[in-house]
Amino acid sequence: MNVLILTPDRVGSNLLQRVLTIYMLRKGFDRPVRNLHEITNGIIKYYDTDLKQQVLSKPNSDWGYYQTLDEIANLITGVDHYTTSRMTHYHMVRRQDPIGEQLKFYEFLNQNFYIISCRRRNVFEHALSWGILAHSKKLNAYSASEKIQAFQNIYADGIKLHEPSMIKYLDQYRDYMIWTDRYFEVQSYFDYEDSIDNLEKYILNLDFMKDHESNTWKDMFGVEFNDWNCIHKILPDIQMLQHQQSAAQLQSHKHLLISVDKTTWDTHKGSAWPEYGLLSDSEFGLLPIQVQHELTEKDWVRTVQLSPEVEQLLEQNLVKYQDSNQQIQKLVDHGYLVTGVPIKLQTFKEKQRVIRNFDQSIEWYNTWAEKNGFELVNNIDAYAKIESSMDQLLFNLGESNLIV
Repeated sequence: MNVLILTPDRVGSNLLQRVLTIYMLRKGFDRPVRNLHEITNGIIKYYDTDLKQQVLSKPNSDWGYYQTLDEIANLITGVDHYTTSRMTHYHMVRRQDPIGEQLKFYEFLNQNFYIISCRRRNVFEHALSWGILAHSKKLNAYSASEKIQAFQNIYADGIKLHEPSMIKYLDQYRDYMIWTDRYFEVQSYFDYEDSIDNLEKYILNLDFMKDHESNTWKDMFGVEFNDWNCIHKILPDIQMLQHQQSAAQLQSHKHLLISVDKTTWDTHKGSAWPEYGLLSDSEFGLLPIQVQHELTEKDWVRTVQLSPEVEQLLEQNLVKYQDSNQQIQKLVDHGYLVTGVPIKLQTFKEKQRVIRNFDQSIEWYNTWAEKNGFELVNNIDAYAKIESSMDQLLFNLGESNLIV
């Protein structure tokens, strides 16, 4: 089953395609399944020695519009495996293919792919996401270090949006909706706010996934997907939070979070070291002094105040989370995935706090929305409730302290 995810970006499409591929690999099909990310900006074919057949992948570099749409279609039909991928409207606009070639390609996709369209009900937040991207220059982050590097200064200093840029991205979203309705036979709609909380349920209820057995994230990795995804976001946030908490806060209640991956820890682990996981301050204090010095010098522990909810979540699932990351990385190494699973960057409330001219951005959005038939933002507190309950959970777990 080939799967194509249509997207304007900033609507969860990368999360969906990576996670969907993992579930499809677990379920098993009559052919291998490989993720290609974006199909219009470069695909390569090579012989895979593990699968003993020709396969498609993304090049390590040289992504660009050097292949015709016919060449892309021929590459897809020229291999004996299924693909999951996405296609963005703005890439098609930038390619400037003749309309006749576009129509032929769209028909090929309609005939050969199960098509999912990603959308947002909270279009205002969609535009805010693009505005933050303009400052961070980071479409996605796949590791804690990536997110910290991209957003540490933004969280500390805040940003200001600009009206022309915001209207540009709102127009792109409107045009994406028109493009999707005009050219594609969509089998399923992924509405971010409705589906992100129940991503596993959404995936397992797709037509080609319904006859699954033992195919949940917990079956695969021993942890519920929503718990896994919360930890995926929380870990880099905790490391940024460490630098913003006062000495008084840390003295009142602190824990030492191991800040390296489990593989690195196990590789360097000495005989007197603790097992990988969350350490309380008292547990760290009981370690031999030499071990305390070793871990401190390596900067492999982070002193931070955690809420009881975060502490419980990490104590129950951190090791399982790290083990699962190692398994997912093997899928990347063997070419089944282009990258690991992207990290949730900011919730709506985080965006509200980091954008210094937030109220002004509402005025710009409402003017645009009234002209284009989209929902107005009249009560920001009510509008904020559109965000997913996972976003609400993440905020309640203490991430509001990350932005000052």
